[in-house]
Amino acid sequence: MNWLMVICGAIIGAPLRYMTDRAVQARHDTVFPWGTFAVNITACTGLGFITGAASAATVPDAIQHFIGPGLLATLSTYSTFSFETVRLTKTGARLIAAANIVVSVVAGLAAAILGGVMSDAWLG
Repeated sequence: MNWLMVICGAIIGAPLRYMTDRAVQARHDTVFPWGTFAVNITACTGLGFITGAASAATVPDAIQHFIGPGLLATLSTYSTFSFETVRLTKTGARLIAAANIVVSVVAGLAAAILGGVMSDAWLG
């Protein structure tokens, strides 16, 4: 049953990632990958929240699988982050590539922590 919940979440998360990435990137006239950054930070916040919620309250396994490895894991995209960083480097935007790495990792960790704190405040 849990594998089915992961698939159902992924059916929503993957196209949501693509559409959000395109919508955010279309609003920025820069080579920095804002769309990928936005979906990854959103997913980190959500995973922090669901992890905290699972610790603080009884969240059914099916819901955890639907939201965590289903929806949010397919919303985030490490491979696109990596590809875009390599592309920035190859096109000569090395400083932006380095900024993408540092800002994405630091902001992702901060977002995951914030999501956990938010779930503790809301459910604890």
